[in-house]
Amino acid sequence: MAGGVNRKISAASARAHTRRAKQNSSFQLPAGIFKTALVALVIGLSAWAYQAIQPPPSKICGSPDGPPVTGPRIKLRDGRHLAYQEHGVPKDNAQHKIVYLHGIDSCRHDAVIPNFLSPETVKDLGIYVVSFDRPGYGESDPNPKRTVKSMATDIEELADQLGLGHRFYVIGFSMGGQVIWSCLKYIPHRIAGAALVAPVVNYWWTGIPSNLSSQAYSQQLQPDQWAVRVSHYTPWLTYFWNTQKWFPGSSVLAQSIDCFSDQDKEILPKLQKREPYAGQVRQQGEFESIYRDMNVGFGTWEFSPLELENPFPNNEASVHVWHGDEDRMVPVLLQRYIAEQLPWIHYHEIPGAGHLLPLADGMCETIVKALLTDG
Repeated sequence: MAGGVNRKISAASARAHTRRAKQNSSFQLPAGIFKTALVALVIGLSAWAYQAIQPPPSKICGSPDGPPVTGPRIKLRDGRHLAYQEHGVPKDNAQHKIVYLHGIDSCRHDAVIPNFLSPETVKDLGIYVVSFDRPGYGESDPNPKRTVKSMATDIEELADQLGLGHRFYVIGFSMGGQVIWSCLKYIPHRIAGAALVAPVVNYWWTGIPSNLSSQAYSQQLQPDQWAVRVSHYTPWLTYFWNTQKWFPGSSVLAQSIDCFSDQDKEILPKLQKREPYAGQVRQQGEFESIYRDMNVGFGTWEFSPLELENPFPNNEASVHVWHGDEDRMVPVLLQRYIAEQLPWIHYHEIPGAGHLLPLADGMCETIVKALLTDG
């Protein structure tokens, strides 16, 4: 047939042609899309991680969405408020005026010394005590700029506004006891005497031998070792670490029974009186209360207590440290060493006592009488 060409196509050629057609028609991803997707994934995970480690904002007492103010407060120079509670004889009739500092996860109502001191002793010695919510606790405003020094200036300003006079006593328990070192460093001229009861020790204070610090550190429960390590090295992770669900956070804050000595366990029923106000302790938020406490207490300090010189060289006041040799929260090894390095400290080690030693029968009487009649 004119103009026609007969061509025979083999089956193999036909299959090859079909494969090429399919290959040419397959979907092609734009160049670099995997790199772009990886970058997007990293950004997304970073955004999630950032949100996860951010603590929720504080609910300030007295603000529209915050808890109510139920007790007296003073206003500090920087605008913050400190809530306080007065105990004992009337201030104007007092022979001895004491500022009491509560421990971690506590508030002004946890005034162990006045709460467990006999009325007879209070009256006979003319004792007035003021306890206050440390920043972020109870009804005291948080202090995001809190430092070791700022606690001492807060105490001094509280004393001035309440008219406690030029000199007053300070007693602190646990983390509150640790704060007393700040008073001895920055406002010793205002201190008539000081008692540190089971004070928390920072494992990174200069002057503590590394082998001794490591030995004491290893005596903590494993979750607490991690919790204090995080608060020291990565304080911005403290809230996340103690609230995430994969690994256990601080067993102290969780009030694990393993943190208490045998004597502590016998004393625990005395803490039932906290139930009516326990909800007030963290009501403004956990970060600016308990976790700020950890970050400051176990952070890098502006000074080391072991470097302090005797603030009362003429015996115008005395400093007492009380500690139980069965304390499972603050290893006694470090307290002994600090007392050895500071010979002007009156060190009292109580055999068989745990961290709750001031709640043991008769201990408040002993602590207060030693403070007020010595120096």
